[in-house]
Amino acid sequence: MKYNFYAGPAILPREVIEEASKAVLDFNGMGFSLLEISHRTKEFIAVMDEAVALVKELLHIKDDHEVLFLSGGASSQFFMAPMNLLDESMKAAYVDTGTWASKAIKDGKLYGQVDVIASSKDANYSFIPKGYTIDPSYRYLHLTSNNTIYGTQYKSFPETSVPIICDMSSDIFSREIDINKFDLIYAGAQKNMGPAGTTLVVVRKSALGKVSRKIPAMLNYENHIEAGSMYNTPPVFPVYVSMLTLRWIKKNGGVAGIQKMNEAKADALYNEIERNGLFYTPTAHEDRSNMNICFLLHDTELEKEFLAKCKEAGCFGLEGHRSVGGFRASVYNAMNMEGIEVLVGVMKEFEKVKG
Repeated sequence: MKYNFYAGPAILPREVIEEASKAVLDFNGMGFSLLEISHRTKEFIAVMDEAVALVKELLHIKDDHEVLFLSGGASSQFFMAPMNLLDESMKAAYVDTGTWASKAIKDGKLYGQVDVIASSKDANYSFIPKGYTIDPSYRYLHLTSNNTIYGTQYKSFPETSVPIICDMSSDIFSREIDINKFDLIYAGAQKNMGPAGTTLVVVRKSALGKVSRKIPAMLNYENHIEAGSMYNTPPVFPVYVSMLTLRWIKKNGGVAGIQKMNEAKADALYNEIERNGLFYTPTAHEDRSNMNICFLLHDTELEKEFLAKCKEAGCFGLEGHRSVGGFRASVYNAMNMEGIEVLVGVMKEFEKVKG
């Protein structure tokens, strides 16, 4: 048995992969592959409609927000969001919590004044900044809910009158969050929602149409809303697999049910890291991510040997990001408790030999 701890593209539910494979050969009995049908067919329009409906249902989204499935990856939202929401005469606030937040800051500066009002960079992004002041004149506040490289996660979001934009790529659908409090959230599919190739955007309609610049047609949210995410050919296969994954989430108790499973998995692994004298995590306890669990060996000389033991047990993808080293267990929604138990078993056996 192999267990997929890769940070992304990440593990998908087995039943979703099996169902998707059937559609590649023959979609809905059409006699055509899903990969070759027109996105204008009633069969695919039904897929898009169900995917949007499931997002609204699972996230309890109200009618003042629109749901979009776009191409280009979440990184394209680093510039698309400020292009649509931030004028050159406006100021926006950003919190720097890691690599992806810093990339969003860089792109935001192309469209208006950006103030980095808080950062944990000096501490190697080992915690989520708190206690900073948010000037009510800011056009928006940009956050990154979960930081895959450093293993930190917002457990609550700032209470402010300033509209909030949030990159939720790596923890969307993993826990209950009131999306209606945000003016815009975006998330690449390839962590908890589907394969790489589509990006979910949920945007408050009243936030749009307020900038003076001319926006290229393909980058204007309003065009995509009007066209129902089909302003151009959508990423058909990733949207379909995302729809299947959303069905799976609903079947497993919705986001509330998934959250309970994720908390149990994270607790099991963090408890072993804390108990086992060979390992430690540099992440602040109150900010530890339930999605990306980063940990290190006190004796770095043992890293290669530990990784080899993990692979012998079927645990793959545990190498930490190249910028921080160590280990990273990405335990997204589709990772089951069995995988965690196997990894914990490897850690215990390694302690017996090396402790």
